[in-house]
Amino acid sequence: MAKCAVTGKGTTAGRRIVRKGLSKMKGGIGLHVTSATKRKFKANLQRIRIRDENGTVKRVWVSAKAIRDGSITKA
Repeated sequence: MAKCAVTGKGTTAGRRIVRKGLSKMKGGIGLHVTSATKRKFKANLQRIRIRDENGTVKRVWVSAKAIRDGSITKA
């Protein structure tokens, strides 16, 4: 997958953790992890045309946060 040309954001790995059991506060023996499924967190990337410092127009992947912050100038 692509990465943001400004912030360097990209896809990061994570897990979906499933817990079972009754919590100790409610009188059980505590929650136990029964499975951890792998998943991906994808950055909100948009392919837009920008004007760089030399004045040339390029098409690059940029995160939505960088567009909102005004870190780039659209062409």
